[in-house]
Amino acid sequence: MSKPTLQEILNIKHPIIMAPMFLVSNTKMVKEAMNSGIAGCIPALNYRTLEQLKDAIKELKEAKVEGGSFGFNLIVNKSNVKYKEQLRLLCEEKVDFIITSLGSPEETIKEAHKVGVKVFCDVTDLNYSLKVESLGADALIAVNNQAGGHRGDMNPEELIKTLNEKTKLPVISAGGVGTKKDIDQMLSYGAIGVSVGSPFIASLEAEVSNEYKQACVDYGEKDIVVTERISGTPCTVINTPYVQKVGTKQPWIERILNKNKRLKKWVKMFRFYIGMKATEKAATEVTYKTVWVAGPSIEYTNAILPVSKIIEKLVK
Repeated sequence: MSKPTLQEILNIKHPIIMAPMFLVSNTKMVKEAMNSGIAGCIPALNYRTLEQLKDAIKELKEAKVEGGSFGFNLIVNKSNVKYKEQLRLLCEEKVDFIITSLGSPEETIKEAHKVGVKVFCDVTDLNYSLKVESLGADALIAVNNQAGGHRGDMNPEELIKTLNEKTKLPVISAGGVGTKKDIDQMLSYGAIGVSVGSPFIASLEAEVSNEYKQACVDYGEKDIVVTERISGTPCTVINTPYVQKVGTKQPWIERILNKNKRLKKWVKMFRFYIGMKATEKAATEVTYKTVWVAGPSIEYTNAILPVSKIIEKLVK
């Protein structure tokens, strides 16, 4: 039995989701994505209040066009204290889809499916993929070792083929896409579509600092390193002089505390909070503490362009 295409699942023209990016994604970017025939997704955590999140959903509903689709990303573990309220709102407003990250999607799938909202789950390996399949997920977001931000350990081909062979769910590949050739490659491995993030950081519509955008133009694949100092989980960043200065390993005190079962959860929450605040400051202000999250696909970012032009490059 053949799996549906991403175009069929989301009623879009091209098999692309503009990936949810903390601090970067916004409604202007997603509206341009929908107008260009792809889906767009925003982290719910990009909005400080439920009222702001509700306003964003309303704005996207009013702007939605045929051939476009929009969704939101939910962090579904204890580090996100707003999770329950965010889930309730996304279900009440019936967004097109939800992408879950960093935790069990069981409750999200159950509540979303009651109102016809699709749920895609971030996965990095087979074991977790089988778990979310058993919970009723609609598709897998296969996060490979070329992804920006929190990434997996497996290369795109191995991950996509493994998940296709061992699960019945459609596979959407995340990571390593900066050109149409890359998209065609992922589809040839068996993915039904791709989730693309880093190429959209250097867009006119992104509301991050021009320094962050220009860094995505000036730096390339060789300048991406993995750090544990943002969330406690390996995360890719641009290797700026500040990153080189502070290093990429967890501080020794955190490594020790993480070995304590009772304290581990609280240490992770503290690191997540501190790391997100530092990332937010670097993304929106000129600061010597430049921690800019990005993936290797910035190799193909040669200029700051409108979202529509970036999509045009990906589909033509």
